[in-house]
Amino acid sequence: MTPIAAALLGLLAGVVLGGVLVWWTMRSRESYHPHVMAANSQLLAVVENLKAAVVVVGSDGSVLVSSPFARGSGLVRSTRLASEQLAGAAAKVGRTGEGVSFGVGLPRGSAIPPLQLQVVIAPLPDGNVLITGEDRSADQRFNETRRDFVANITHELKTPIGAIILLAEAMAAAADDPEAVRTFVTRLDAESHRLNELVSQIIALSRLQSEDPMLAAEPVGLDDVVAGSVQRCHSQAERGSVSVTTGGETGLMVLGDATQLEAAVTNLVQNAIAYSEPGARVVITTRRGSEDTVDVRVSDNGIGISDGDLDRIFERFYRVDQGRSRAHGGTGLGLSIVKHVAAAHGGEVAAWSKLGSGSTFTLTLPQYRAERLGP
Repeated sequence: MTPIAAALLGLLAGVVLGGVLVWWTMRSRESYHPHVMAANSQLLAVVENLKAAVVVVGSDGSVLVSSPFARGSGLVRSTRLASEQLAGAAAKVGRTGEGVSFGVGLPRGSAIPPLQLQVVIAPLPDGNVLITGEDRSADQRFNETRRDFVANITHELKTPIGAIILLAEAMAAAADDPEAVRTFVTRLDAESHRLNELVSQIIALSRLQSEDPMLAAEPVGLDDVVAGSVQRCHSQAERGSVSVTTGGETGLMVLGDATQLEAAVTNLVQNAIAYSEPGARVVITTRRGSEDTVDVRVSDNGIGISDGDLDRIFERFYRVDQGRSRAHGGTGLGLSIVKHVAAAHGGEVAAWSKLGSGSTFTLTLPQYRAERLGP
C-alpha cells in the first residue's frame, strides 16, 4: 500500500471513529434535540455507505450498528459477531477500556479463500466498543504471488549461473586442449546469452508491473508495431529457416504504449518461431474485431500445444517443451508479459492450438479512432 493510500485510509478511519463516538455520546445522553437527531441520521447514512467494516457492539455483545460491508463479509450475523475471536476481543476491550488491533480471517466457504481483515477495536462510552476492519485480502494475495515469483526467479537463475561456473572450471582444467576449450567457450557463450535474456525479461516484467501505460497513452499504429516486431525477429527466423509474413487490414490504431505493444507482439512471434520446424511459416495479421476492437493474430504451422499445456502457457516460467525452450534461449516469461501488456491496455490474449497443426495467438485491443474536427 502506498503512503498516500495509507494516509487516506487512516483519515477515513479517524473520521468514522470520531463520527461514531459523537453519535454514540449523543445517544447515551438521550439528547433528542432536532439538530442532534439530524446529526445521528447523517452519521448512520455515512456508515451505511462505507465500503469498509464498521461495527458498534454493545456491552452485552449484541451488534448495535454495522456497515453493509461488515454484514456482507460475514463479520456480522444477525445481531452478533460471527467470529468468536472478535467477540472475545470486543468484550475484553469493553471491560478494560484498552483498544487493540490485529488480523483476523473470516471463512467464506470451502472453495473461497478466507477474507483477511485488519481490525481495530476501540472503547466507546458505557462499555460499548467500535470495530473497524480493513480488507487486506488483496495485499496478502500480492505478497504470496511475490514470494512465489522470487522463489521461481531464484530457481531459474541458478541453472545458467551454475552452468557458467562449471564451464569456466572445465575450461581452466582443459587449458592444454584447444578443441575442448572451443567447445566449452561455445556452450559458455550460449549460457551467458540465456542468462542475459532471462535477466532482461525479469526487468521488463517488473517494469510492466510498476508502470501504467495508459497514464501517458498515445495513438499507436499497428502497422508500425508489427513491422518493428518482424525486424526484431529477423535473425531468429533466419537461423531457424522459418518464414515470417504479414497481412490483414492496414491503418488500424490503438491507444497505449508503443514500446510495450511491440514487445508483446515480438514475444508472440519469437514463441511461434521457436516452436516451428525448419521450413515452417509464421503469419502476422491485423484486422478489426467486434465491438470496436482490433486483433493481432500470430499463427504458425509448427508442432502445436497440447490441451493440458494450453491451460498453463500464460503462467510465469512455464515452458511447454523444456528442451526446445532452452535450446532457443526461452525464459518462460514471454507469454506472461504478453498477458500483462494486454490487460494493461484494456485487452486480452487468447490461444488456439492443435498438436501437429500449429498454433494461433490473438491479441485483442480496444480500437482507437481519431476524432474528426469540423463538418
